[in-house]
Amino acid sequence: MVIAVLVLLGGLTTFAVGLVTSVQSSYARELSFARATQAAEAGLDWGRWRITAVPAPTCTAAQTLTTLPGTLLPYAVTVRCTLSGTFAEGPSTVRVYRIDSSACNLPAGGICPNPTASSDYVQATASAIVER
Repeated sequence: MVIAVLVLLGGLTTFAVGLVTSVQSSYARELSFARATQAAEAGLDWGRWRITAVPAPTCTAAQTLTTLPGTLLPYAVTVRCTLSGTFAEGPSTVRVYRIDSSACNLPAGGICPNPTASSDYVQATASAIVER
């Protein structure tokens, strides 16, 4: 009877350790994805600023940000900006820009996305249309 109880307790302990490890791994991955999403949003904000806050809009094909603050520091963000079109609105011309931001934790050569990433790879993307 004692041996059966010990075997049962050993099985339950093994199951509990596996369950806790799985939950912790899932939580860490979700946290990494949330941080990548915030980094991608920060890239969008930076791209919007480059177009709207400076006197002459600067829209570059691709630029990578690697010095993000705080918990976003291990993430790299690649921001791509393209001029989608122009149209006349009264006496002025309005330019329409598309901003695409991609953030990841394991960039390839400093650029996101990384097509050859490992299982620890996390990536998030965000896009916006800006008129100026």
